[in-house]
Amino acid sequence: MPSSGMLARVPEKNTSLDSYRANTYQGVEKYMVWEEELKTARPEDNKPPHSNRGLPTTVWIATGVTIIALVAGSLKYSLHASAKPARTAPASLPNVVVSRPLVENLDTRLSFLGQFSAISQVEIRAQVGGTLTGISFKDGDIVHQGDLLFTIDPQPYEIALAQATAQLGVATAHLELAERQLTRAKDLQESDAGTVENVDQRTGDRRAAQASVEEAKARIRDAQFDLDRCRIYSPFTGQIGKHQVSIGNLIGGSRTANGPTTLLATLVSLDPIYFDFDMSEADFLRFSKYRAGTKGSDTRQVALAVGDDKGYRRKGTFDFLDNVLDRSSGTIHARATVPNSNIELVPGEFARVQLVVAPPSPTLLVPDAVVQPDQSKHVVLTVSMDGSVVTKQVEVGDLRNGLRVIRSGLAAKERVIIGGLLYAGRGAKVTTQDGTITHAGGQDAKE
Repeated sequence: MPSSGMLARVPEKNTSLDSYRANTYQGVEKYMVWEEELKTARPEDNKPPHSNRGLPTTVWIATGVTIIALVAGSLKYSLHASAKPARTAPASLPNVVVSRPLVENLDTRLSFLGQFSAISQVEIRAQVGGTLTGISFKDGDIVHQGDLLFTIDPQPYEIALAQATAQLGVATAHLELAERQLTRAKDLQESDAGTVENVDQRTGDRRAAQASVEEAKARIRDAQFDLDRCRIYSPFTGQIGKHQVSIGNLIGGSRTANGPTTLLATLVSLDPIYFDFDMSEADFLRFSKYRAGTKGSDTRQVALAVGDDKGYRRKGTFDFLDNVLDRSSGTIHARATVPNSNIELVPGEFARVQLVVAPPSPTLLVPDAVVQPDQSKHVVLTVSMDGSVVTKQVEVGDLRNGLRVIRSGLAAKERVIIGGLLYAGRGAKVTTQDGTITHAGGQDAKE
């Protein structure tokens, strides 16, 4: 009779679950065949159900041991197969481009926000009243000094000039008569036919006539002045705004602006143009020390960036610093003059200006795109020697040809991530590829 060890077949190490179960079922079938042969071989053992004689004890023991071994082996194999982890290929680390900061000798500059203003600005108003009869420009035109702008009806002033001229003729006639009468009175006095009193009277008449002539001439100049002011000319070269009064309107004028006047238009000069800005007390002291220790015109040169300019490409001259600090704001007013030959700049436009406040010194530069905002501060990502991404908090300066000046927080030997920032998580492990920071504000990767 087979032993229990022959029936309890344990799966080998590399046998699959299905093959193991198949072998198990084959063992059970063999056992059943063996039991059937045993019954056939011993007919005397095939007793009716009411017989007290049972199967041999060894058969029942072998059967129980076999079943227990089969169940235990199946459970052990199932647990082993389910607990065995699947083997997966390890994920590759992200690759980033790194470079050390660019080091150059650069001066230190401060930036300020300000506005352009016109050197000359005037409101065009009439000095005489009357009907507006002509407008000799288009709104927004560039007009030159001496160009005709407005014309007022001159007829009333031509009449006044004619009256003054006539009065001068009358006064001249009276003067001629007084001179002849004075001459006759003097002749009569010399011949003892006239009196001294008569000579004095004729002398007084002559002086009165002379004064009348001077008065008439003054009236003529006055009338001519009013007549000349009927034609309004541009006082300087600049850009004129919109006309405020149309032709046909009656306008008011005054020579001394002590009466109501009518605003006709505004005129501003454009070339050159002022740039006004304010600096804090600390910046003022820093700039003053630099100016005191520097000779020459370098301290007067400024650079400006207007609108969407990529850099400070416009040049100007620092020409005014106020003599008192504003107590309420703690700032001092300053001004620069900027050439504007192409008439691109207009009064009221905002811009930024840079002033040099320290001599050249070694300065770190990185691409502006790698400087990331962190609330009110700025950070750059670097890679440590073990390949970990490390965050560095830095103090930034101005832009120089697309590169951002780093004032503090970064060392010249540190490797800054300049490419693959999207794959560089803070504290993550990365692989690196060497790159180069260029003056154009970009970076080149080295193969």
